[in-house]
Amino acid sequence: MLLMARDGLLLLCVANSARSQMAEGFARSILGPDAPIWSAGSAPSRVNPFAIQAMAEVGIDLSGHTSDGIDDVPQDRIARVITLCADEVCPVFPGGVQTLHLPFPDPGEGETDAEILQSFRDVRDAIGVELRRLLAKDA
Repeated sequence: MLLMARDGLLLLCVANSARSQMAEGFARSILGPDAPIWSAGSAPSRVNPFAIQAMAEVGIDLSGHTSDGIDDVPQDRIARVITLCADEVCPVFPGGVQTLHLPFPDPGEGETDAEILQSFRDVRDAIGVELRRLLAKDA
């Protein structure tokens, strides 16, 4: 049996529909497509189409992503967890791993599609800035 190193990065929020998906996209673009990166949520739902659209605008394709739960992640591979929840209660990852909390508002505010998309763009841009700052040294 081959033992894998505990070297993975987990991006975590509640639904794994927007913030953690966008963060996973940025992390893969920074660290490379083969880096051990996962995203998950405590109550997974579906990848939000506005998240897919917002990320496509910056050249990152989330169209093949799925919304996954914490149990779908190889927990023995995770070394670092970044939680992305703001006002809601963030899920907790079990085990002694390095954890960083970066609170971002849940996008989707607005009455029109244009306003909702803009809220996704704003959160996307903020997540991108933070992840570039945090992960650039790992690339």
